[in-house]
Amino acid sequence: MAQNDQTAPAVADGAARPPVTGRLHSWDLSTGVDGPGTRFVTFLSGCPLRCLYCHNPDTRHMRDGRPCSAEEIVREAAKYTAFIRASGGGATVSGGEPLLQPALTGELLHRFKHELGLHTALDTSGFLGARATDALLADTDLVLLDIKSWDRALYRHLTGEELAPTLAFARRLAELGREVWVRFVLVPHLTDPAANIEGVAAFTAELGNVTRVDVLPFHRLGAAKWSALGLDFPLAGTPVPTPGQVAEARAVFTAHGLYAV
Repeated sequence: MAQNDQTAPAVADGAARPPVTGRLHSWDLSTGVDGPGTRFVTFLSGCPLRCLYCHNPDTRHMRDGRPCSAEEIVREAAKYTAFIRASGGGATVSGGEPLLQPALTGELLHRFKHELGLHTALDTSGFLGARATDALLADTDLVLLDIKSWDRALYRHLTGEELAPTLAFARRLAELGREVWVRFVLVPHLTDPAANIEGVAAFTAELGNVTRVDVLPFHRLGAAKWSALGLDFPLAGTPVPTPGQVAEARAVFTAHGLYAV
């Protein structure tokens, strides 16, 4: 029986792995933003967060994706492996929130790594980190972890959910020695207070497994998607940060000994 939205059962070495299916939004090839090198990026459907600055609101609901098997996705990725390897790239599972579909995510990471020989990355908010098995994380070379705020009340305002699960997942990744790139979106008048940035930076520096911090300037490029869905973009009137503001935020992380870009 196909597995869907559940943790895939363990399979003995040499045994056939059962088919795993889920809901796919899309896939794409990207460079520089979803991990090192050129990446085959799988965007799975569904996300438990409702981020005010979400630039892909069309990935929120599972029903908006199409049914798809891991086999279909791996076959597509296999077409580009030579090109991907030549660039020092790999494969990234993103969303939405990929851990909303842990069986499909785990199967993809396993097959990307062991069948195609690709570097693997998981792009996640960490909110559903408890759904990631140790086996799934063992097949993950890099975790792209969004820490959206240090202030708990602000995090709830931004996402509709609690910060604690993300921090717990970050600590677990540190204990397992998984490499992490932290992502922090700089939003003027929301995430830019000095104490908030300092809190994220101090926590990140304590982990010991974070090799890079991406300070991402807020943008309004996803506003058209909100409109197409009949939704009002909550931050339509929010300005984008200036280059100086972005540089100041990066400097806070750098002051804690972190590599920030």
